[in-house]
Amino acid sequence: MGIAERNNIHVNGSGTRTMMFSHGFGCDQNMWRFVEPEFRDGFRTVLFDLVGSGQSDLSAYDPDKYSRLEGYASDIVEIGHALDIEDGIFVGHSVSAMIGALASIQAPGMFSKLVMVGPSPRYIDDGDYVGGFNAAQIEELLVSLDDNHMGWSATMAPAIMGNPERPELGEELTNSFCRTDPEIAKQFARVTFMSDNRDDLAEIEAETLVLQCSNDIIASEPVGEYVHRSVPRSRIKYLKASGHCPNLSAPEEVVLAIREFV
Repeated sequence: MGIAERNNIHVNGSGTRTMMFSHGFGCDQNMWRFVEPEFRDGFRTVLFDLVGSGQSDLSAYDPDKYSRLEGYASDIVEIGHALDIEDGIFVGHSVSAMIGALASIQAPGMFSKLVMVGPSPRYIDDGDYVGGFNAAQIEELLVSLDDNHMGWSATMAPAIMGNPERPELGEELTNSFCRTDPEIAKQFARVTFMSDNRDDLAEIEAETLVLQCSNDIIASEPVGEYVHRSVPRSRIKYLKASGHCPNLSAPEEVVLAIREFV
């Protein structure tokens, strides 16, 4: 099984620079269907599924390798080497914002620009740091997922999506969560929500854009502002979009923000 099959890689466009899109927890590359095509005229675009998600090769899932976000980051570096990516742009949503940051640290020069959509380096509050959840809330979330994957998905996905006036968006995210292998989803959720990548932010050399939504229960404004303050060459853009998935709820705004940045 090659890298292309392992990660269900799709390459489009014809530009000299490469723009790679990476999805968040419980999702797949289809979440970029309103954004990625807008960049095919000027860039070579790369879509893929994190191992354990979408149409990736589930047999490639290694609980030890993927017990830390660095395991996913190493896959991105492998993809980058296979596609000869240099001076590329990495667009990561949610947990993939941190995965992309780690990949940029592992392979300096592969990505000169990072776009972080709803990033969080740590979800649990810690002293003066506001992550949005306390330890008990995260543990309750993980236990609930472990006990009832389908029920957890039906409850959490609409809350994460936000935009209650557009229930079809929450329904799409629910269906995406439910398609994920339950055992892998449980492990990925624990790795995601227990991660702490605050110390890694200062090591990011790539120019970075933080896209921050309002009313985001997963990555609130204080979290995005922390990322902006901690990444040396970063800027933050406050979107009019609300919720955690502007790539679905407000793709035109995401496209415009990325275009202004690149």
